Amino acid sequence: MSENKEKITEQVKPKSPSKTGKTATNPLSKTLNSLKKPEFKNIQPVETEKKQKQEEKRASNPIASQTSSIVARINNFNTNKTSNRMYAGYMNNAASSHRVVDYSDLVYSLNTALEGKATIHELFAAVHELFTEKLRSVFTAFGVFHEQSKCINIKLFNSMGSTYSSKLMLSDDANPIIQCFKNNSITVQDNNKFLNIPYLPASAAYIFPLNSINGCKGVMVVGKDSLENHIGLFSFIANYCALFMQNVELLEQTNKFANTDTLTGLYTHRGFQEVLAAELKKAEENETNLSIIMLDVNNISKINRELGHVKGDEVIKLLAEKVKQNIRSTDKAGRYGGDEIAIILPDTSTADAKYLAEYITYCLSCCFVDDVGPVKVAVGIATYPECSKDQEKLLILAEQAMYISQAKGYKEGMSAIISSADYNFWDDEALNSFAEVVAKRHSQLGIDFGEELLHKFNNEQIVSHNHLMELANSLAGAIDAKDPYTKGHSTSVSRYSEALARAINLPEDEVERIKLGALLHDVGKIGIPESVLKKPGKLEEDEWEIMKQHPVIGAEKVLAPNDALRDLIPIVKYHHEHVDGSGYPEQLKGEKIPLAARIVAVADTFHALISDRPYRKGMSVEKACEILKDGAGKFWDTDLVRQFIAIAPSLSTSV
Repeated sequence: MSENKEKITEQVKPKSPSKTGKTATNPLSKTLNSLKKPEFKNIQPVETEKKQKQEEKRASNPIASQTSSIVARINNFNTNKTSNRMYAGYMNNAASSHRVVDYSDLVYSLNTALEGKATIHELFAAVHELFTEKLRSVFTAFGVFHEQSKCINIKLFNSMGSTYSSKLMLSDDANPIIQCFKNNSITVQDNNKFLNIPYLPASAAYIFPLNSINGCKGVMVVGKDSLENHIGLFSFIANYCALFMQNVELLEQTNKFANTDTLTGLYTHRGFQEVLAAELKKAEENETNLSIIMLDVNNISKINRELGHVKGDEVIKLLAEKVKQNIRSTDKAGRYGGDEIAIILPDTSTADAKYLAEYITYCLSCCFVDDVGPVKVAVGIATYPECSKDQEKLLILAEQAMYISQAKGYKEGMSAIISSADYNFWDDEALNSFAEVVAKRHSQLGIDFGEELLHKFNNEQIVSHNHLMELANSLAGAIDAKDPYTKGHSTSVSRYSEALARAINLPEDEVERIKLGALLHDVGKIGIPESVLKKPGKLEEDEWEIMKQHPVIGAEKVLAPNDALRDLIPIVKYHHEHVDGSGYPEQLKGEKIPLAARIVAVADTFHALISDRPYRKGMSVEKACEILKDGAGKFWDTDLVRQFIAIAPSLSTSV
């Protein structure tokens, strides 16, 4: 065995050139020579004194000490090779740290470790794990620069899996980490005491700047006795971490800009909806309340029109600032509409939400805007799960409550704060407000909320005829409120129809039926899109076909499900039929059209003629009567037109 050892030692030692000028051709010598750096090719034994001087020089130069370890590895290569592989797992850290790195395996492990990481903490943990397992690092620390506080926040991972946190101020110029960050250069320390981490095993420390495309993001510190020839690798990983951090910041900024309103700094409508969905899920899981406050600036259209949009923006910004100043850190606020701001209040009851709303409105009343005065707002509140468990419905109820607050105005100098739990759905203000919400958001909500209105109507327990008339009046008012140009239309048509029915001496019960049928004659418009219903000009052919569906919708969707209203179906369904068969929906002629429907048709036309429309002013009573007379026998019943013209002057001409 000793003979073999001597032979191997002899082979490892560098040989002098032979007399023929040729070098040794031993394959092992070639391999060793390839591992050496050029300056280490001809290493010869030296005197003891010279060795001592070199050691002193290396001790003063950390980089030189790194190269000496490479020399030691080469000169002792035979010793490492003769170690029994069975006991390789029991080698000390110093020996194992000197093993040759398989770079292909290291790059593969690096890619695997970093793949799919979404946060900076995940990245740092993965890099530390890689350094510990593949490169036998004692610890890994990452320092991230914080611009506002002018400090570097340190997160250290040791080989046992523990983590430590500390903070270094940029003013601490003596600290190697600050030096590395400011000088943007690799720094080497022969110990890690500058980290001030208790129980950290002693080791050298290598500090790398985290350089990204827009500057240094911080530092990476690696605890290891020697990096050998891995400095380039560690520097590459440090730069990768910096670019990862840069990408995370850009992604956060992109998401922030996408979900942040530029005027107010609050969430956009989309961002608000996303946050609300997440908070409602938490409320459901934790079985807690969640309240929404909806705030709307009063007279903002007038402010924009008379004082300009810059002044309007100033008012909205003031409202946003007061909201941000007074909500909790767990609350979220967003610009819900042009002048509407909504607040999400997790774990908050209706009573607590009202208290906050009162305080915000009080703060606003103390703020005066030039040429505007104190800012006045309408306030609506809806609470989960008391008012609704559905997100969209909860927002609708909060908005509806806000419109009711608008209608009630100011009391004793303060906003009327309304919760959706406070009012009766069939209250006139509530229904009109509901119709305003539907009119405003119909493009997103469609007919569904109209069906909600009908569901409540058809499930109401009718206790008397007066009760039925009250509900019908409320429903008709809500339908009329969808179109600002036809407000009061249903009530007026009902009054004109009643007058005509009495003029031709119909029985009292029939007069009451016609009065009620006329009140609901346009109820089917609840299913007509706002784009068609409120179009100011002439309808296109396809739009007209949609509009012509409202009598059938009213008869089949509103009246048919309700036992108390089914006898009104002929009035509602056929009030647009013409006596010559040119009407709709079934082109009935003459007396095949029910008498009650013919009466409502005359009254409906008369009120339409004397009412203002977007495209014309209302006509005089005389002009309207002339048009009715001209259309008698073609569109309307001749006898009914004659009777109506006789009583028209006695009817109120106010629209």
